[in-house]
Amino acid sequence: MALYIGLISGTSMDGVDAALLDTEGGRFSLAAVLEHPIPHPLHRELSELVRSEHPDAALVWQLDRRVGELFAEAALSLMEASGTRAREIRAIGSHGQTIAHEPRAPHPYTVQIGDPSVIAERTRITTVADFRRRDVAAGGEGAPLASGFHLAAMSPPHGERAVVNIGGIANITVLPASGRVSGFDSGPGNTLIDNWAERHIGTGMDRGGRWAGTGSVDEALLARLCSDPYFARTPPKSTGREYFNLHWLERILREDGRMLAPENVQRTLCTFTATTIARAIEEFARWSTEVLVCGGGAHNPRLMEGLREQLKTRSVATTETIGIDPDWVEAAAFAWLARETLAGRPGNLPAVTGARHPVVLGAIHPA
Repeated sequence: MALYIGLISGTSMDGVDAALLDTEGGRFSLAAVLEHPIPHPLHRELSELVRSEHPDAALVWQLDRRVGELFAEAALSLMEASGTRAREIRAIGSHGQTIAHEPRAPHPYTVQIGDPSVIAERTRITTVADFRRRDVAAGGEGAPLASGFHLAAMSPPHGERAVVNIGGIANITVLPASGRVSGFDSGPGNTLIDNWAERHIGTGMDRGGRWAGTGSVDEALLARLCSDPYFARTPPKSTGREYFNLHWLERILREDGRMLAPENVQRTLCTFTATTIARAIEEFARWSTEVLVCGGGAHNPRLMEGLREQLKTRSVATTETIGIDPDWVEAAAFAWLARETLAGRPGNLPAVTGARHPVVLGAIHPA
């Protein structure tokens, strides 16, 4: 066995996903998976940090340490649950928690916290982290980075396949059988849906899209949401909560000027995510015959129904149909990226991120 651990807390910050990936023989299989909870006080502080326009530097570094401890706990819990010892694992690939992502700023930057030195020290396993900044240094967007793993693990035998990860932000990888891969962030995934649900029904997500199911789509609001300039940009492109957040949504609602029922806004947000994904596939993956969905959005029937309605000429299913659990694709991707880094192989795809050239990603923190 050739075992690597992947760790990630995504835009939704609903937990640390930990995956134990076996890459023996060039094949990829999940040996064990685990979702490690984020304690409510830490979740609250991280959410406030992401929303803050002027974060306190001391708080950032304290949270960097605390998130590192949390990620180490996630890795150790995964090892204990799977009966795996540290010496059996070649490396941990830790994405960390994104708190800022501005690859188009005058001085581009992307920041993920979760001190990898703490992870390496606590687990006694070589840890690879800080994957995104090298791609940004090479002129790229630093995202999406999972496309390399999609290419390695999900390439179609023929035709063209689109892989859609619906996390907080949705991203698309286009996989033609020719191997000329492309990809980009299509826009919001679950982030607006989750944040609106948290505000109005007090839960961090709308499980199963049940609350959205009580509302109806407001076509005028949907048109306003879809008119944002981000959707007119051509790839490569990436985005995050720094742009698509409740402040963005509230501004549009104020400009609209009507009093809309919260459940109708929620249903419209679900349709908004499905619509922007579907339009991006129609434009940039026009030859695709199948769409495979992974990430938390794969469990939202409203999103999946919306995609199927708008992509009638394509089959729409989850990555489960090709034997990869949709909940663990991103965590597996960062385990794979750790493998590539240790082998000295580039992990970015310039056609996806816009980097000037391929680069080896991440910094290595030895055991």
